[in-house]
Amino acid sequence: MIMKESKFPQKLRPRRMRISPALRSMVRETEISAKDFIYPIFVVAGKNVMEEIPSMPNCYRISVDNAVKLAKEIWALGIPAVEIFGLPEYKDEIGSSAWDMQSPVQCAITAIKQAVPEMVIVGDVCLCQYTSHGHCGKLCGHYVDNDATLELLQKVAVSQAKAGADIVAPSDMMDGRVSAIRQALDDDGFINISVMSYAVKYASAYYGPFRDAADSTPSFGDRRAYQMDPANALEAMKEVDLDLDEGADMIIVKPALSYLDIVRRVREHINLPLVTYNVSGEYAMVKAAAQNGWIDEKRIVLETLTSMKRAGADSIITYHAIDAAKWLRESE
Repeated sequence: MIMKESKFPQKLRPRRMRISPALRSMVRETEISAKDFIYPIFVVAGKNVMEEIPSMPNCYRISVDNAVKLAKEIWALGIPAVEIFGLPEYKDEIGSSAWDMQSPVQCAITAIKQAVPEMVIVGDVCLCQYTSHGHCGKLCGHYVDNDATLELLQKVAVSQAKAGADIVAPSDMMDGRVSAIRQALDDDGFINISVMSYAVKYASAYYGPFRDAADSTPSFGDRRAYQMDPANALEAMKEVDLDLDEGADMIIVKPALSYLDIVRRVREHINLPLVTYNVSGEYAMVKAAAQNGWIDEKRIVLETLTSMKRAGADSIITYHAIDAAKWLRESE
């Protein structure tokens, strides 16, 4: 077939680089792999517990023995890290179960580290799952007392380090908590434990399913007095700078999808590792649409994760990690 001669300039044809799968792969600018993922795990007391979270299909509240099995599976897929969240056996006004060495989180950290020594274990440092009121710190009336909370967060971080965590990740959004945690870790001899700070954590509606999973919905009010206003971008840079000055080793932006502009701004602002959290509401929306046959789940998930990496994230905390790692392995 003779092609009609085109008057379009021959040098202006970007489609040449898209003509075949091999060529597209060769010139691809952004690649994702299993090593980019951190998988969140929810642990509970008991044995052989595996309870699916209704609003998060294929995610489970699991006992420590099953957490160890899951960690081995995750490691075999090439996923290098897990973040441990937990539901305690008891709650009180100050969340003291958060630093109880017999609580599910500390037990899971120790057990996973023994079973998979090379795996990176991140401990979530917060109090909302552990307090009877569901807020992230010590209360003074209906106000979360920032400075009184710092001492409690120090106890949580040190307990997780003692259990075997490689990284502690304060997600509470109290001012000064990175400095307080760094000091406590150093004073206890944990100078090599990293602090991965949720420096940029917005008061987001995307957290809904997580609060079901972790039983952490506030009993009154909300968290807007300490988490960031979703409308603010310049404030994010201020939060990042403060946490860097206090000794943070890594920075998290949370949530991810509606905040990719913030991920990009932070990426251009810092040279430290940058993490974003593909949160529960983002996961649940994809799962719901896929279950209804409205989307191609595999393509949507891999495209979404690629967008986070393209925006500048080095690592992604995501509930899609296991599925994505399997899909990526299939495509190799």
